[in-house]
Amino acid sequence: MTPPDAPHNRWSDLDRPPLNGTALRRGLLRPDALWTSLEVVESTGSTNTDLAGRARGGAVDEGTVLVAEEQTAGRGRLERTWTAPPRSGLFFSVYLEPGDIPVERWGWVPLLAGVAAATGLAKSAGVDMSLKWPNDLLVTVEGEERKTGGILGEFAGDGIVVGLGINVSLRADELPAPTAGSLALAGAVSTDRETLLRAVLRSLEDWYGRWKAAGGDAAASGLQAAYAAGCATLDRTVRAELPGGTSLVGEAVAIDGDGRLVLSTEGGLQQPVSAGDIVHLRGAAGGLT
Repeated sequence: MTPPDAPHNRWSDLDRPPLNGTALRRGLLRPDALWTSLEVVESTGSTNTDLAGRARGGAVDEGTVLVAEEQTAGRGRLERTWTAPPRSGLFFSVYLEPGDIPVERWGWVPLLAGVAAATGLAKSAGVDMSLKWPNDLLVTVEGEERKTGGILGEFAGDGIVVGLGINVSLRADELPAPTAGSLALAGAVSTDRETLLRAVLRSLEDWYGRWKAAGGDAAASGLQAAYAAGCATLDRTVRAELPGGTSLVGEAVAIDGDGRLVLSTEGGLQQPVSAGDIVHLRGAAGGLT
């Protein structure tokens, strides 16, 4: 550990080496690949804010990736903040232009990113991953579900910016909340961030290609089934805290063709939820999450 009074530099925590942007570009940027540019910055407020600003100014191409070693004002849903120690996680945003895909299907892109991230991390970190609708990545730490990552999508320019924040090496005393976790605390076989980032971006490229080839049809591309298969929210009693201060309690029974969570309420009604915070009340894992 670095002494508290030691000057900060990019090698100050030897357990958390800096990313090698050159090596990442060499492994990910190919003539036939989705990814067209990749930049690693030491620190920024929010990679989503930065990349969305560039997109609105027409200054980025599809496949642009912006990675930060540290985010000082990272954003989650509902403008919540996301902060973590430098180089303790993956903090990055990508810019995608679905083009001819109907805009009403673009809402699947953040869910697609969740499937891709869970798939890539499960393979590269050797950790069981699950998804909490609509935008959380979960791991199991000491028998409890913990949030280890979040996803935020926003329209910008002619496309959509998708940001991901993933806790990789956070130690127990660094967690921002009791419900948070990290890949390291979940027993990851690797916390090498370059390996993990390459795996997630390659998985994202694969799923995005399938989805676009199917015209944005989540069912035909296999995305809807994959999301449902990895979703820890399904088959549980949940409370949906909806915009406007209302809430709805029911059993989460499906992810519909528009990416909405379908709740079966006490009255037997099937109610789709398109936005809101979800609290897991009861289910296979038990307890509140």
